[in-house]
This record gives sequence, C-alpha cells and structure tokens, in this order.
Amino acid sequence: MIAQHIASRIIAPLLLLIVVAPRLVAQPVHPLDPLSADEITSTTRIIRAAPGFPADALFSTIVLHEPPKETVLAFRPGMPFQRQSFAIVMDRPNNRTYEAIVDLRAGSMLSWKEIPGVQPQVFVVEYNTVPAIVKADPRWREAMRRRNIDPDSTQIDTWAAGDVPKEYHGRLLRALTYYKGNAFNFYGRPIEGVSAIVDMNTRRVIEFHDAPIRPLPPRSQELDTASIGAQRAAPKPLVIAQPEGVSFQLQGNEIRWQGWHFRFSMHPREGLVLHTVGYEDHGRERSILFRGSLSEMVVPYADPDSNWRWRSAFDVGEYGVGRLSSPLERNIDAPANATLLDAVFADDSGAAYTIPRVIGIYERDGGILWKHFDTYSNANESRRARDLVLFFVAGIGNYDYSISWIFHQDGSLEADAGLTGIMLPKGVSDASDRAATGNSGHAVSLNIVAPHHQHFFCFRLDMDVDGVANSVEQIDSKPLPHGKPNPTGSSFTMEETFFRSEREAVKRIDVDAARIWNVYNPATTNALGHHTGYILLPGANTVPLADPSSSVRKRAGFAGNHFWATRYHPDEMNAAGAYPSQNSGGDGLPRWIADNESIERQDVVLWYTMGITHIPRPEEWPVMTMTHIGFRLIPAGFFSRNPALDVPR
Repeated sequence: MIAQHIASRIIAPLLLLIVVAPRLVAQPVHPLDPLSADEITSTTRIIRAAPGFPADALFSTIVLHEPPKETVLAFRPGMPFQRQSFAIVMDRPNNRTYEAIVDLRAGSMLSWKEIPGVQPQVFVVEYNTVPAIVKADPRWREAMRRRNIDPDSTQIDTWAAGDVPKEYHGRLLRALTYYKGNAFNFYGRPIEGVSAIVDMNTRRVIEFHDAPIRPLPPRSQELDTASIGAQRAAPKPLVIAQPEGVSFQLQGNEIRWQGWHFRFSMHPREGLVLHTVGYEDHGRERSILFRGSLSEMVVPYADPDSNWRWRSAFDVGEYGVGRLSSPLERNIDAPANATLLDAVFADDSGAAYTIPRVIGIYERDGGILWKHFDTYSNANESRRARDLVLFFVAGIGNYDYSISWIFHQDGSLEADAGLTGIMLPKGVSDASDRAATGNSGHAVSLNIVAPHHQHFFCFRLDMDVDGVANSVEQIDSKPLPHGKPNPTGSSFTMEETFFRSEREAVKRIDVDAARIWNVYNPATTNALGHHTGYILLPGANTVPLADPSSSVRKRAGFAGNHFWATRYHPDEMNAAGAYPSQNSGGDGLPRWIADNESIERQDVVLWYTMGITHIPRPEEWPVMTMTHIGFRLIPAGFFSRNPALDVPR
C-alpha cells in the first residue's frame, strides 16, 4: 500500500518534494503556531543530548506540544506563552518506544518516558530497508527464479503489519512484490502470492509466502499524457481570476473571511487541522469549534485469501497523512486563484525539512446562496454564494486522498474527503478465476481483479459552541400513528434524546428517522429563546462489514458506530488510540468511554465516522476518478435569522 516510490520521493534525498527549510524564520506569535524548522532542530538537539539517549534511535514525530486549552482561550496578542514540543522516539534495535516533551524556551527536556508494548508509525527509511532485506532472502530470490523474473525489475511495497500472527513479537512490517521493469506505474502488475513478514528489530524475514504461480498481468497503463495517447478535444478556457485579490485575510496561520475567523496547522499525522474556529456576529466574536481534524482512517479489505485477509491500513495512525501529503500544482490540483503554502516537518533523524505548496486555500463559486422570485410582481431577489476552501492531498501508496474544510457564508462548515488514485490489484489467471476471486472482487483488467474494500474516516470535533460548557442531543423525526391525532396520516414529529453520559452517546445513523445530532450551549439563547447550537448533519455513509470479532474491528472500534460524544481530555486525540500498529484492539474510543463520564454542560468532543463500501468497476481502472463523502456542521439557533441575508447583491 505504501510503495517504495514514496520513499524515493521523500528521502532520496527529498529531491523533488522537499526543500531545505530557511534558517531565518519568524518567531511564533500565537500558542498554536506550528513548530518552525529552528524549533524542530532545537528539539532534536536537546533530546539527543540527554544522558542515555539510544544511539541508533529514530524520530517518529516532532510536533508542537499544544498548550492547555484554557491557556489558548485566555491568550491575547502580545501576551507571553509557553513553547513546548512533543516527540516520539524509537530505539528500534531494542524495540522500545519513548515519548518526550521539550521546553523550547528553557532549552531543556521536561519528560522522557517509555511507552511499553507499542509501535510507532512506519518510518520513511523503512521503505528502503525493507526491500533490501526481502531481496536478500534466498526464498524470495528462488520465487523470482521460478517465475523467470529479474529481481532488479521488481518493486517491493512496504506495509504495516496489519493482522499480526500471535507467535510473532517485535517491530513487524510486511512486503508485497510487484513487477516494475522500466515502467513507472507498477501497481497493475502484482506478483501475486509472494509476500513476507520482516522483523525490523533483527532485520530479517521471519515468514515468507510463495503461492502457486499466476500469470503476470500485461504492462500497466502509464498515466502521463504521452502514454495515454490521443486526447479528446479540450473544452474552451474557463478563467478563474480575482483581479482585485483574494477576499480573505491571511496573517501567519490565522484566516478571516466573511465573518469566519480561525487558525490552521499542518500536522504530520492528522494533516490539515483547524483551530479556534469562530464567527463574528455583529461585532461579537463567538466560538464554535476549538479543534477539528481527521483523527483516524482504516481501509479493510474483503478478500479472505491468506495474502489479503491481513490487509487493513490505518492511514493516519500507521503512516501519517500529513507527512505523505504532496505538493500542489496550480491550475491542476488547485485553481488559478489558490494561495499555496508550505509545511515544515521532521524526518526520521529529527532534521527539519519543508514540503512546498502542501496547503491550498482558495475561494470558489458556491452556486445560489438564497433566492426568491415573486411571481406576482416578477421581482427577483437572489444572491450568489462564495465558498472558502482549505485542502491538502496525501498520496498513500496506491491511493490518493484529498481532505477539504469548506467554509460557507451561511455559517455552515463542511468536511469533504475525496478518494482517487489506483485500486489495489490482485493477480488472477483470468477474469473467471473464481477460486482466486470468489465473490470478494471484480475484474477490472486482463488478469487483474480489484478486491472489495471499505474506507472509514473518523473526524474529531472539539466543539465550543458559545463557550466550553456544552450539551449534546439526538434528534429523530418520527411519524405519528395514523388516527385521531393524525387524521390524514401525513404528520410526523421530532423526538429529542438528551445524552447525559458518554455511553448513551454511541450511535449509528438512522435514515428512517433522518437522524442528526445537536451540540448546544444550555446557558445561552438567541432572540427567540432557543439554545444556541450546531447540528452535525451526516452525508452518505456505510457500516463496517467485517465481523465484530475480527482483528480489524477490534483495532478500529470507532468504526462500529457513526457518532460518539466524549468529555474533553487533551490526550484523547486519535480514535483508534495513539499507536494502532500491531495493537490487539480495544484502544481509543471504546476504552475512553469505559468510565462513562458526564457530558451534560461539559467540554464535549464529537467523533464522526463516515465510510464508503467500494465495489470496484472497470471504469475506475487504471486510475479512479474522484469520489467524495463528507458531513456538515450547520448552525441551529446559533443565529436569530439567516446570517447570509447581508451578503451583497
């Protein structure tokens, strides 16, 4: 799933994507400003200088240690603030993982503790070392000899371990083999049935699989213009321009636009994160969302074959969607009017590097905002909508994901996930090879089946609607019984269920009831006397089809329900736990709600899981067109009238 071409694009030596971070950087002016290159360098130096620091240790992450929430909320420009960094460090030869917190102001380490029994994300350097280990194994070389394949013409794709055999311990990764030859796109040519489990502590192959030989699929379709061949007639130019400049104000990591104000950052694990989202309502700045992010993703595959059933990629927790984001190209990935921004990360050695043009910000036409045409007078009152979009795109092996946060002029905030890239292929004898495919995949090309799979995205939404103390309710629409109270049989009512504790707030979507969830402030009201709130409005969704007893369901407990609400705790950030790789399950949301804390008039965090069941089609080969799913946060009594009434004609 994570291919070696990612490693080459990132570490060899970051030739195309990464530029050297500048030495002179602006000092942070806000407690949530992301770490600068200098701060990353200082963090690494301080940790490495500590007594007993493991000589061959790798840095899984170095990020801002976000200050306490109350500190951020109390901050005003010019006030002093603490500056701390957080690092995950692995002593790989000894299979030990540590977490460190550094005080950057004092230049000292505040804490260093071992986290037993966990595995950090796949290191970028491992995308190079795993192929070398596998290709040196005599069993793998014999498998290539049996197939008359030149070992130098192959591509080894490195994966996290997935479903781990119980007899194995240590840091485990898996390796799949593809035929590449002199081509770029190798995903369509799997050397089916050849796979390995590698122990990265000992750097050796501890399990090797070599299934019966299947035909090698024909050369993959390259995706560049020259390889595709004749092109259709291009549509006439569509000009997107803002001759007077953009309408948003960007100052550092803060944006103001059409009443909205918020901060943003690029996290190596979560990707694009929103902070302190609020709205200026007639001169009064009101809070809505303290922090919003993609908390976790999981992609379980349905094929029961021994070479497939372990595949369940946790793209956020095992790989990191932020650090695998790709530079955006104007007029292709982003429109011509987009502002493109860089992001600074830390590599495996703790050195700072910059990925250029990784965040896109742009305004777009949003269609009709509101309209009424009076048929008696032929008078038309209508307004055209404008949207503000922040997005990034992560290339995680064969798949590419875009994550967008979209701000609307009516006070609603939309999250959109887009899926494109290349479906993961399985090599078969022919399209009718039922022994190889069963009913768990569809033929998409000669000797290629794309197995069925699902994608689940879990978003963490730390809501602060008009303040920190919020409550949560579920709203279902229910038909009234046909009878005296409902003589025509057409009436229905709204049923509100108030959640008092965390376990009560674990729910699934109910299409029959048009189910939605409202987070509101019991202490504030609008001009009509209604509590001010925001509704989480679901979009298209699905449910996990893996059995609840399966490894992937245990590890991705969040996916079993679409909605969770928990009491805020600063260390509860990732829906499947901080370390999902090789985890036996039960971490994250299922563990956090075990104490069943009160969520009445509390600092509440919403967790929303949305999914796609992907049944592949030939029209999605050799590359998928973009598929979108998402949800909205819409005001519910937050305003006393339509907040978009004042948008000019």
